[in-house]
Amino acid sequence: MSFPIYQIDAFTNRVFGGNPAAVVILDEWLEDETLQAIAAENNLAETAFVIPGAKCSELRWFTPVVEVELCGHATLAAAYVLFQEYFRAESHLRFETKSGCLAVSRKENFLFLDFPSRPGKAVSVDDSLIEVLGTAPESAFLARDLMVVLESEAQVRSFSPNYHAIQGLDAFALIITARGDEVDFVSRFFAPGAGVPEDPVTGSAHCTLIPYWADRLGKTDLVARQLSSRGGELSCELHGDRVLIGGEVVEYMRGKIL
Repeated sequence: MSFPIYQIDAFTNRVFGGNPAAVVILDEWLEDETLQAIAAENNLAETAFVIPGAKCSELRWFTPVVEVELCGHATLAAAYVLFQEYFRAESHLRFETKSGCLAVSRKENFLFLDFPSRPGKAVSVDDSLIEVLGTAPESAFLARDLMVVLESEAQVRSFSPNYHAIQGLDAFALIITARGDEVDFVSRFFAPGAGVPEDPVTGSAHCTLIPYWADRLGKTDLVARQLSSRGGELSCELHGDRVLIGGEVVEYMRGKIL
């Protein structure tokens, strides 16, 4: 058997920007060990495995070392492939995932994720957290990820991560964020324990970032930028307990797993 595979750059309008994800199309699920081996071979932040369906497609995501329960950029990439190759006449897609039913819509050159909002709960900034970060944040919040708020975009840009220390945090990943100079807010994302030292652009992190910044800035439509070396921009909206996360997508490569 062989399986189509695509490599897609998400949250960007240019190749070599945004966050690359692999998308593998399946007819039925392979053994978990095989899915994980394919993801490790791809060695990208995430590989999305999709079984296309007319009403709802099944979707799972794997980093090089672990399956994750939610991934934004790889969902955007998977939707792009399905829109281009399987459901050209559609403007909305639905995915069944470990985070429930997720929807993706398209409007002109943009794709929009409809994800659950995941606000963080305030946690204390103690000496151990300051030691991990190497600086004292304004505040910290815990959801799936630990989100810390810094004073400025410059601090986010210059942050030098201690991956070993970050891996010891009691959270899936670390988000650092601040108000942006040219956009509403900026961020970076680190998940060394999941095999992703720094993720280029992280859709799922914005499930926590969007409700925080919407409340702090008093607005529900926001523009965000992730300050990785590849960089990416996201169009963000808060709708009650849901967030819309939009971006452009570019196909880099396609082939077959033999």
